Amino acid sequence: MLKLTIDNVEVEVPAGTNLLEAAKAAGIWIPHFCYHPALGSAGACRLCAVKMVDGPVKGLQMSCMIPAQDGMVVSTTDPEALRMRQLVIEWLMTNHPHDCPVCDAGGECLLQDYTVAGGHGIRRYQGKKRTFENQYLGTYIQHEMNRCIECYRCARYYQEFAGGDDLGPMGSASRIYFGRFREGKLDSPFSGNILDICPTGVYTDKTARFRARYWDYDMAPSVCPWCSLGCNTVPAARYRELLKTMGRRNDQVNGWFICDRGRFSNAPVNNPERPRAPRIAGNESGWDEAIDYLAAQIGELNKAHGTGCLALVGSPRLALEGASLLPKLAGLIEGGFLCYFIDREEVARAVAAVSELTGKNCGSMADVQSSDCIVVINSDLLEEGPMMAMAVRQAWRKGAKVFTVGDASQNWAEAVSVEILKVPDLDALPFADYKKPVIICGTRDNETEAIWNAANRGAKTVHLLSGPNAFGAALLAKENCATSLDKALASGKVKGVIAFEADIPMEMLTGVPFVAVADWLPSDLLKRADVLLPTTSWVEMDGIYINNEGRGQRFTQVLKPGLPIKGLDPNLHPPRVHSRVPLGGDILPAWKVIARLIERLDGGIIEEPLTGRWEILRTISPEGEGLRVL
Repeated sequence: MLKLTIDNVEVEVPAGTNLLEAAKAAGIWIPHFCYHPALGSAGACRLCAVKMVDGPVKGLQMSCMIPAQDGMVVSTTDPEALRMRQLVIEWLMTNHPHDCPVCDAGGECLLQDYTVAGGHGIRRYQGKKRTFENQYLGTYIQHEMNRCIECYRCARYYQEFAGGDDLGPMGSASRIYFGRFREGKLDSPFSGNILDICPTGVYTDKTARFRARYWDYDMAPSVCPWCSLGCNTVPAARYRELLKTMGRRNDQVNGWFICDRGRFSNAPVNNPERPRAPRIAGNESGWDEAIDYLAAQIGELNKAHGTGCLALVGSPRLALEGASLLPKLAGLIEGGFLCYFIDREEVARAVAAVSELTGKNCGSMADVQSSDCIVVINSDLLEEGPMMAMAVRQAWRKGAKVFTVGDASQNWAEAVSVEILKVPDLDALPFADYKKPVIICGTRDNETEAIWNAANRGAKTVHLLSGPNAFGAALLAKENCATSLDKALASGKVKGVIAFEADIPMEMLTGVPFVAVADWLPSDLLKRADVLLPTTSWVEMDGIYINNEGRGQRFTQVLKPGLPIKGLDPNLHPPRVHSRVPLGGDILPAWKVIARLIERLDGGIIEEPLTGRWEILRTISPEGEGLRVL
């Protein structure tokens, strides 16, 4: 460890740490624009100036560019350093449009913060401001080039970190322009991260444009539900509408960034066709009436067709709380089928994946990024886990070799500009020649034999699963000897299906007399349901997902359920009575729906769904790195 002094505070940091990060470790914040922990130092903005008072380096220096050394004495408050930072801000503000009142970055803009902190409040420049024309960059990203301070973050992220080639700097000196040769949608599936990486308002989120200020948002730490990687996010909502999603740092999972699928998939939450009240045979009812009717139908079906005529169906997107209660409910309906997956191949592959993973051979995205040899087996990373492609790129940038096996699409490699070497099988690879090999094997297109083989090669193994809680569903399926829905239906015994957030093709239910559905995503299945029980989306509840590496992570409620204020039917006036529940807000998390049905079937009151082996996950912090269950 290196020892140095910053503002009279003694600091110990590892070798290789720059002064800016060393100061941050001591709780001392040095203003900066171009530096970012994920991108490294560039020395472009000149705002992080500090005075080296004593030690091996002296004088005014840029803290992001100077590695910490023993004996350094640094001052961030020296008048010379303060004056330097003040002049830099004034220079940056020379051409700035001062459009904070209409800028969507207002309230979360580093330029605002540092201008105020630096004491720059009066413009001395009286000349004509430089102006640019903005470009159309697609339906999600708004371009306002006049706000640019030329920190180069967007270009460094887009080209170096993400491997994109259709956005970058053009021009020179004060006429540098960050954009495309021709306007159009950005090609990278990770383009949305420039919204988070930009320290001003050059790139803003169109999905939330002119909708709210930063301090107006309802925000909470969450987990992305759109694949099995479990990337950490911060959804932002207002007036019961999900407006945008931002990336949240977790060095063991997604690092700083997220993919565009996770960032821009707000529409399902705000869909006006979402179910908002229980229904029986298409007619709206109360919760007690719907639960009583479902319980009565369970009894009638068992009486008419004998025990074992019902199938309880969960899914890889059902949170752990609900999934863990399904075995108890299955025990109460007298020998029915318990299913966590629709297809028998899907459940076999998922169970094979979790069965072969241990604490020693299970790999994370952090392991992929630090690997020196990566093998991707018959997997399209952009479809099965987009951020895994980004992790592969970071390893490749450091010199790792990337091999592929199988016939899956290689579009992911083109999207992140990674050079790959195709090999016929795993036997062709000399794993012994590498120190940190990692095998990535999706479960969508690989057979169980390939999944077992991948996990027993002496390398870290990453399996890509079919949903945010597919790992938890597979563990529960294995422990409870669950079957798949198609296998249950093939038995010919099933006369009723009760589905909890399961995506069941309509044709599978042909000939099934009774269908009950608890879900929040609108679909044709909901129209087919004899009983419909509306549930909350992940941003409207607290819960746990277990990601593809067996890491349990907590997501927390961002917004209260209910119809968004914007987009309400003008003929649908809210009730003229006071209520604690907003219009359309009488919906429940799936686990509470299951708990109420268990209670109605005399299974006792469920106050805490996570018991037994899952009890350890109750207290995990939503802002931590999560907890592996392996």
